[in-house]
Amino acid sequence: MKTLFDTTHVENMVLKNRFIRAAIGEKTTDGHVNQYILDLYTNLAQGGVGTMITGFTLVDESEKSYPIMAFYDDSFADGHRSLTNTAHSLNANIILQLVYVGSYVMGNAAGVTVLAPSAVENLNKKTIPKEISLEEIKNIQNKFANAALRAKNAGYDGIEIHAAHGFLLSQFMTPYYNRRNDLYGGSTPNRARMALETYEAIRKAVGNDYPVWIKINVVDGIEDGVSFDDVLYLCNELSNKGIDAIEISGNWKSRENQSAYFKDEAEAIASKNKTAVILTGGNNDFKEMTEILNTTKISYFGMARALAKYPDLINKFVKENT
Repeated sequence: MKTLFDTTHVENMVLKNRFIRAAIGEKTTDGHVNQYILDLYTNLAQGGVGTMITGFTLVDESEKSYPIMAFYDDSFADGHRSLTNTAHSLNANIILQLVYVGSYVMGNAAGVTVLAPSAVENLNKKTIPKEISLEEIKNIQNKFANAALRAKNAGYDGIEIHAAHGFLLSQFMTPYYNRRNDLYGGSTPNRARMALETYEAIRKAVGNDYPVWIKINVVDGIEDGVSFDDVLYLCNELSNKGIDAIEISGNWKSRENQSAYFKDEAEAIASKNKTAVILTGGNNDFKEMTEILNTTKISYFGMARALAKYPDLINKFVKENT
């Protein structure tokens, strides 16, 4: 019988348990890692989490006014090295999550050219963006690759591409936001192209042995949102191209009265490809997670709000269940 405390491997990464700290954005006024962030991850690692995914981190200087971490140039490297050293000193893995925000504007967008797949209103922020050009698409893919290489050099155990929650890469998959008529719009393979090419650019930059994960939406929670057939196609293509892990997430508000929000979708994805699948959202019941682990091919469990409230929750699970 598999347990949530098993030591496992995702390719060449050793995970001391099956609990993943899922990303929550950490505020910082200038993009740099600050003492609050260092203390936060210290508490999480001391609390027993085996692997931590950081809050989303900007890859492009054009979005520098947003109050979240950044790694679009080497000026941020010392802070990130302090963060990875802190995690490793406490026997935890740490993954840097990379994002391009786009029309899901976060904070002050004055002077920012807000980009999206198509020039349609953002349903959350009411922003009207500029349709991204082919040149800008390639530039952003390169920004992801460059940030991933910086993360590798700063000691992160891997990176995660944020292609969920309505940010730019997620929007390319969503018909409401993507109304393009070129090779990045229309059909499922075309709408998946942005995420796939971004992954390929990152893989080329960091090499085949460096862990690259991705977080994707399986439910957008809007009319004309991503379909599950779209999601299956993207996951299968990523798996075939060598992605190391796929984190399943989505719009949870319609499901917040249940637990393990995206269990059915994650189970279907895990059953159809060889890549490690992380189920995130609504995980807080130890027995339920153990049952899911032993009755599906889902291997890992992402926890965000539960760990924000109780950073030592994993240590509590250990005391109660071993």
